Amino acid sequence: MSTRSIESTVSFSKAFRLSQFDEPQPAGSYQLVTDEEPLEGLSFTAYHRVRTLLYLPASCHPGRTRQVVEIDPAELAVAVVADALRAFGARAPVPLPEITAAGAPAAVRAEEASAASA
Repeated sequence: MSTRSIESTVSFSKAFRLSQFDEPQPAGSYQLVTDEEPLEGLSFTAYHRVRTLLYLPASCHPGRTRQVVEIDPAELAVAVVADALRAFGARAPVPLPEITAAGAPAAVRAEEASAASA
């Protein structure tokens, strides 16, 4: 099975933290590589993500070694949004809705259940 890699850059204006790191990572632009494999048996081309890699440090000078860390793309997305909110002046973390196994926020599922019993 062939794998494709998509390279991109993610930028942070402030230091950020992910669960894979012991310490906050400094602000900067980080190289991101997402590996995907094709889904077989479909009548159209589709891929699913296999892994997402973040290259550390943000700025690498020639001859300096770099660390590559496999990260959770959802956690990275939350960090990017939090960084953007801080850039717009948000001071407190924005609470994220709890997602149920059915894929809907827990508050929505509770409202649907009470409406059905009424």
